[in-house]
Amino acid sequence: MRRRRRAFAFLLAAALAAATAAAIADGYGARVSRGYGELRAVVVVATTLPRGRAVDPEAATAALELRRVPARFVPPGALRSAAAAIGLAPIAPIPAGSYLLASQLRSPRPASGALGLGRGRQPVEITVSGAGALLVGGASAAGSRVDVVVTAEPTGAGNGRTYVAAAAVPLLGLAPAADGVEAEGTAVATLGLTRSQALRLIAAESFARKLTLLKRG
Repeated sequence: MRRRRRAFAFLLAAALAAATAAAIADGYGARVSRGYGELRAVVVVATTLPRGRAVDPEAATAALELRRVPARFVPPGALRSAAAAIGLAPIAPIPAGSYLLASQLRSPRPASGALGLGRGRQPVEITVSGAGALLVGGASAAGSRVDVVVTAEPTGAGNGRTYVAAAAVPLLGLAPAADGVEAEGTAVATLGLTRSQALRLIAAESFARKLTLLKRG
């Protein structure tokens, strides 16, 4: 009987200790939030990422962690999701403990013969919308051909116009925009464009509601 009482007392003490620890942790988190502002989820590198090696799903799980830190300490361009890094390669080694920034990643460059640049084409960077799906498959997206679709702002009482501004152009690279990328966020696409296509798309960036990439089958 005494053994049962002692065991019950021990379990009760352990439960009280766990509840006290949880309350202390919750109180600490609340004090941090009040003292430093809103917490934000960001990706932190747990294991050094080597230069030029694309991040695959296994590496994203093993080498990247999602942490919540005060928003005031988050640098511009910090990724909010490890999935946004899949298929992209660091442009330089990224040490463990660092925030993972959009500016540190690029699509792996395809072989020179796979660029598909014909005469009169040159690499041009264009900001596009809704590139989350392409970024997840970034390694295979680079080197493919895409249509660039422009959605213009509506004029007067009419609807906005949507049209293909450049068809079947080579996609040379794709990277998150400077402020990071969500599933429906923006990205910077490097396209192989003729001069007329480049001028048309650069102009569209200033007046259009969005530019979207559609990958060709």
